[in-house]
Amino acid sequence: MKTILITGAAGNLGKAVVEHLHQQGYQVLATFSTDRDIKLYDHLPNVRSYVVNVLDEASVDAFMTSTADFDLRAVVLLVGGFAMGTIQETDSRLLEKMIDLNFMSAFNIIKPLMSRFEQQGGGQFILIGARPTLNPAEGKGMVAYALSKALVFELAKLINAAGKLHHTTATVVVPSTVDTPANRAAMPDADSAYWVPAEKIADLIAFLVSDTGRMTRETVVKIYNRA
Repeated sequence: MKTILITGAAGNLGKAVVEHLHQQGYQVLATFSTDRDIKLYDHLPNVRSYVVNVLDEASVDAFMTSTADFDLRAVVLLVGGFAMGTIQETDSRLLEKMIDLNFMSAFNIIKPLMSRFEQQGGGQFILIGARPTLNPAEGKGMVAYALSKALVFELAKLINAAGKLHHTTATVVVPSTVDTPANRAAMPDADSAYWVPAEKIADLIAFLVSDTGRMTRETVVKIYNRA
């Protein structure tokens, strides 16, 4: 049974992806930052849950050791955070926080798995980008967030360059606004029909990790709906 690692499994998108991939017949390794939600997927027989501090290399190393026997073929990296702020409103603390949540949370998982994927003949990373990084007119009001996501796009390019000979790839999925309860509460006057349901992003990720999807070589895949 093909195994997929999903970080950020307690979030709205994480829940949709875990449940969808489980339904597709994958074995899922789901990570959580605390044990508060560790029993979230106890009703799903092929989901194994772990508490991992993805910002701590020792915690990540321990997790990698404990899961070394799984036939891990793909990783979906969903840990992240968001913050508003113009250039003038962005200080080093906010920038570091966004880089930790949006970039280091992925890099710390990817780094040890590059060698593992090389040894086993390939693997796949799915990351989440942000439209404000691609569109400065949007990004100018959320500078720390946009800059931290820029590192994600660059990391994907570097993975594809480094992994080409060993069949290791990275794809950045870029949604517009995700239709979640939190976003609806934060933007009550917005038309959510233009947003992207988390379930549709999960559908896209399921395609990307499928046998057909793994043949694609698009570093960036946008899913905007009508936004």
